[in-house]
Amino acid sequence: MSDKIRISLKDFLLEKGYTKIKLKLTKTNHFEIKSTINGVKGLFILDTGASSSCVGFEAIETFKLKVKDSEIKAAGAGAIDMVTQLSKKNSVKIGKWKHDKVPLILFNLTHVNTALVSHNAKPVDGIIGADILRKGKGVIDYEKKYLYLKL
Repeated sequence: MSDKIRISLKDFLLEKGYTKIKLKLTKTNHFEIKSTINGVKGLFILDTGASSSCVGFEAIETFKLKVKDSEIKAAGAGAIDMVTQLSKKNSVKIGKWKHDKVPLILFNLTHVNTALVSHNAKPVDGIIGADILRKGKGVIDYEKKYLYLKL
């Protein structure tokens, strides 16, 4: 018999000052996450492969974004050289975690939402990417479907 104390990932991270956010696995095998941008709730895909968090052009008014043109060309999900805009200094809240001054890339999300809808998944307002995961020291529990962010 070992005298080692076993502690769950959840208990360990909560003890270290993280907050727990439930993830929902979609029919397209993506994790959906609810997030609030500038006080407005939205539905997002959690994408560790996306370098920047993004929203669709149609979300400018919804999320009260101040936007300017960007030299950045977006690529991903089968599309390249997409025109983008940039919105700086946004307040992002995921669960109890909150960060101000988050830049968001705006681009045409139509191809993303068309793919989701064709697989009977809900369309999303955007993508939570690696930039926010880095800021929040994110840990994903794939088995239990939780995201942990450091408060």
